[in-house]
Amino acid sequence: MKRTVLEMLNSASQNDEFKDVDYVSDKTDKGWKSLTFKQVAEHSDCLAISLLKLGLQKNETVAIISEGRSSWIVSEYAVLKAGGISVPLSVKLQPDELMYRIKHAETKFVVISKNCVSKTFSLAEEMAHLGIGIIYLDNDTDTYESLKHINNRVYLYDNLMEDGRKNREKYAEQLAKSIAAVEENDVVTISYTSGTTGNPKGIMLTQLNYWANAHDALRYFKLKFKSKMFVVLPLDHSFAHTVGFYVATLCGIHISFVDSRGGAINQLKNIPINIKETNPDFMLSVPALTGNFMRKIQDSINAKGGIAKFLFNKGIKAGEKFYGNGYNKPNIFLRMWKYPIYKLADAIVFKKIRKIFGNNFQFFVGGGAQLDIKQQFFFNALGVPVYQGYGLSEASPIISVNTSYAHKFGSSGGVLTGIKAKIVDPDGNELPAGQKGILCIEGLNVMKGYFKNPEATAEVINGTWLNTGDMGYIDKDNFLYVTGREKALLISSDGEKYSPEAMEDAIVNSGELIYQAVLYNDHCKYTSALVTLDAHRIKDYAKRNNITDPQKMLEAVKKSFFSFTTDGAYKNKFPRQWIPSVFRIIPEPFTEQNQMMNSTMKLVRFRILQNYADVLKSMYTADGKTDCQENIDAIKKLM
Repeated sequence: MKRTVLEMLNSASQNDEFKDVDYVSDKTDKGWKSLTFKQVAEHSDCLAISLLKLGLQKNETVAIISEGRSSWIVSEYAVLKAGGISVPLSVKLQPDELMYRIKHAETKFVVISKNCVSKTFSLAEEMAHLGIGIIYLDNDTDTYESLKHINNRVYLYDNLMEDGRKNREKYAEQLAKSIAAVEENDVVTISYTSGTTGNPKGIMLTQLNYWANAHDALRYFKLKFKSKMFVVLPLDHSFAHTVGFYVATLCGIHISFVDSRGGAINQLKNIPINIKETNPDFMLSVPALTGNFMRKIQDSINAKGGIAKFLFNKGIKAGEKFYGNGYNKPNIFLRMWKYPIYKLADAIVFKKIRKIFGNNFQFFVGGGAQLDIKQQFFFNALGVPVYQGYGLSEASPIISVNTSYAHKFGSSGGVLTGIKAKIVDPDGNELPAGQKGILCIEGLNVMKGYFKNPEATAEVINGTWLNTGDMGYIDKDNFLYVTGREKALLISSDGEKYSPEAMEDAIVNSGELIYQAVLYNDHCKYTSALVTLDAHRIKDYAKRNNITDPQKMLEAVKKSFFSFTTDGAYKNKFPRQWIPSVFRIIPEPFTEQNQMMNSTMKLVRFRILQNYADVLKSMYTADGKTDCQENIDAIKKLM
């Protein structure tokens, strides 16, 4: 049997245990609507027939621009069955960014949802000129007719599905031949990098890449069969893509998508509602998402005050001491000392908080970026642990993960059993356990290469080994620690290098008033930082402490900024010489709208540093370390 994702879907759709189990669910006006594994297989057959009729050829590409929904999953399987390649694109990309990827991938069709159609209107004429067809996922006739007026190759998803259903018998042989022609080395997706360090590159992931990573992840994490998962992350996110599409077929996971009707604002409002409606067993998360959950929980408790706040704070601290790092348990006397207050807080406060995640919720699986240890301590004490992992799109993407049976907070978990990992120095020499260097991996999950970019491919793949570009180390217990991107390193005046991400997370998670932080040092005598503030917390803090003077408020912000240096969670973690000597307050947050954050909620470091070059320069002048008027003015605005 071929090791392909199509075989995985085929097995799930014919397996007596899974075939009639719900695979995907969407919220509609009439409630939640589901498709079983068998139905997804059948629907994708019908759509694949229509794609073949429309002339899609072997290895031609189809872009998909949509929020997470059942029709995305059906569309991707249909593209693969027709012999094509899927190009998942973020709904948050700007029109020019979309068009760059559409043209670079040599796209033949674009599948698009109603939420993204406004971007398509500006591109529809150019797509028509290039001969690119549009498949519209929603039954919005007015929009369909408007698009058709610009580009006559516009098709309704439901119409294509119905046409395929009518012609299923007639085209059965052609479809069977197309599926049989799919090989293990055929490309499934061209997934574009987020562009945090420059122009995006198209990552080619094959049938075997996904097959291997899905099997390795399931075997290592030991997911329960027929679990329920709630999906907030977009399906172009490689983590959600692998787990949501492919791991699900191996263990019968039921996926429910957040209700995105009405766009991003409605989506945010729907998250807590949908979680309660779907009662998931687990969720996939990224640090920005769990960070928002943590802040909202803390703000809610602070607003209640009284005994609830007292028990919550005492209980979280007791829970952190009781569990330790999850792997090396504290001594029995400390655990016994902390147990009563922890269990009291759990029974009175934590139990109620957990209800916001439904009645069955057990854990988050974290990825996408490094998760600060304070978040890991917090959620574990709360009773909804985040099992942090690490991955890279170029690795399909899961490389390591913490699990319920073996986890160590602060780490990215153990490396999957089907993957080899080593830490090397800049010359490629392997380093011993505990020593920091560059992480390289080898396995069937390593990408085929970058699309139309052999030079970039050669830079990261040496023989069978992939250079991840991430710095880290493997400890004596075989847990992987990722300390940051090689390209994001701070460099001091004497040439010494340091990865800033962990310290940036510590500043944000310890500092009540700090919202975002970006550290900078380019061959300078000291490190500086750009920060944004949490406007709501600034106002609340000023009110609670009766502060009206911006200068006094700035002193509170300074104290908040440096609070990580005395926080027990980060004791002895950061070398003193890299702690920032000065910071500047940026008046507005770094967001996707101002292009300082990418679609996976990571800060686009090179763009931030480029955009605020003058501000950074000002911190290295003769008066650079003194309180500046810009900080006072920013505080005034927020107050």
